[in-house]
Amino acid sequence: MIRHIVLTKFKSETTEETISVIYAGLSDLSERLPGAQGFVGGRSESPERIERGYMHGFVIDFDNWDALKAYAENGEHQALGAQLVENAVGGKDGILVLDLDV
Repeated sequence: MIRHIVLTKFKSETTEETISVIYAGLSDLSERLPGAQGFVGGRSESPERIERGYMHGFVIDFDNWDALKAYAENGEHQALGAQLVENAVGGKDGILVLDLDV
């Protein structure tokens, strides 16, 4: 299984409503794509408070690398990803992506 982890440092003017809409789109997409499941996302509530500005994140699990590739190449995913980039501090510089083989 591949765990896709995305952390975002959103611009201060990006509303929680905007973030929720983007995350809802990603969640809906992950429910419809074969080999994708378990979307979880939201605002950090860590008591450690060392997010360094990356206050929002999400995780999606994929059955394998091919399922992750299909997600990455999906047009709806690319449009939602563009919204993340548009709303992140510094564009892509405000986004961290980790893919772990678990």
